[in-house]
Amino acid sequence: MSKLVVLRAPMRSRTDALDDGRGARRGLAAGVVGMGGVLDDVPAGADEAVAALERVDERAAARLRRFVAVPDGSFAWTLTDAGLHLGRITGGYRYDGSPEAVAADLVHVRPCDWLPAPVPDDEVPAAVHQTVERGGRNLQRIHPGDVEALTAEVWSRSR
Repeated sequence: MSKLVVLRAPMRSRTDALDDGRGARRGLAAGVVGMGGVLDDVPAGADEAVAALERVDERAAARLRRFVAVPDGSFAWTLTDAGLHLGRITGGYRYDGSPEAVAADLVHVRPCDWLPAPVPDDEVPAAVHQTVERGGRNLQRIHPGDVEALTAEVWSRSR
């Protein structure tokens, strides 16, 4: 995956008790985007994390593998009670085993430069609204093709 992409990044735990928005709030506050899947041992890197997840959940391992492959500079959208937030991935994968990350089940992360405020609804591309409204807990690439250009425009205007 070499082309910049646009992701829906719900940062919602697969654990229902934690599915209260704390993952997205943690991601914004910590300057990261990511997914859950707490591991017993802190992995040395992405390959070790994927291998550890494969032993317990092959689908989670596949999701992590795709997340790690997303190019730096790609965009991420996440939803909080305040609205839709836009960020830009600025670096590679790491496992965050801190108590705060574990409590939010947001441990598989990449650095992300989030805009300081939610994007006004009328400025959010339609494809983003449609993908977010479908719901779900997975990081997901947003289509159609014009969403990349439209998101880049929002980013440029809001910086």
